[in-house]
Amino acid sequence: MAENVCRQCHMIVGGQVCPICNSTSLTSDWSGYVVIIDPAKSQIAKRLGVSLPGKYALKVR
Repeated sequence: MAENVCRQCHMIVGGQVCPICNSTSLTSDWSGYVVIIDPAKSQIAKRLGVSLPGKYALKVR
C-alpha cells in the first residue's frame, strides 16, 4: 500500500489523518522525500517551513 501525504503540511502519513495538522486532505500522488531529524538546525527544514521532525514529501500534486 502506498503512503499518503498531507496536502497541507506535506508530511508522509500511514493513516487517514495527518498527525501534525489533523487534516484529512491526503493524496498518494507525490514525489521525492526528505527526512528531517533536527528542524532547528536544518536549512532544508527552514526552507520547507517544517518545525517538527519527520518524513516529508518534496512535491505534492
